[in-house]
Amino acid sequence: MRQKFSSASILAAAGLLAAIALLSGCKADSGKPAAASNPSAPVAEQLSVAQVVDTRPVIVCFGDSITAGLGVDPAVNYPADLQRELDTQGFHYRVANLGVSGETTKDGLERVQQVLSRKPALVIVEFGGNDGLRGLPVEESQKNLAGIVTALRQGGTKVLLVAITLPKQYGTDYISRFEAIYPAVARQTNVPLLGFAQFSKGLFAEPSNVQDDGIHPTAAGDAIIAKNMADRIAPMLKR
Repeated sequence: MRQKFSSASILAAAGLLAAIALLSGCKADSGKPAAASNPSAPVAEQLSVAQVVDTRPVIVCFGDSITAGLGVDPAVNYPADLQRELDTQGFHYRVANLGVSGETTKDGLERVQQVLSRKPALVIVEFGGNDGLRGLPVEESQKNLAGIVTALRQGGTKVLLVAITLPKQYGTDYISRFEAIYPAVARQTNVPLLGFAQFSKGLFAEPSNVQDDGIHPTAAGDAIIAKNMADRIAPMLKR
């Protein structure tokens, strides 16, 4: 005999099945983490990110292979050593190394906006060595170097210009004209100059301070340069 069900019975059964399904769904999801169940998690993550943000003013070391640290571990090139020197002396700045091996003054001029994007408080400009080693016209190098310094000054940053020299085999005439670039640019752009004698003070006292090419410092040489640099820029910084 076919059993008849009332509409009330059917509705009651449907309601019971819906309740069972709802309870089953909750049970199945109970082991899954839900972001809403731990509202403190996003806050904790944000705090962790905030803790690692370095808000110290930036000092950019901008140059060629001497700045980049050719031939030495990145942890002991001169900008890295400069960071340690400044930390030891109680200065609160972050040193950024924007040196690229092999670059000329022309290459540096093309990268000025990259430097300014860091919004630096100070830029240490060390270019020209590769120009000289390639025998480029000193007039061209001087124009590019002045362009670098001028663009940085117009961008609102302090600048320290570093003077470089060349090996003796390039001849006294060319070396003399090359070395004259730096004081000329410093006067033209009204920026302080770190002469090569002060930049390299103590560097050539020991053969182990310089690599076999006679140009690039070793890790020990970079530490000497960093100390010389820290002494020179200290009056330009705030504690």
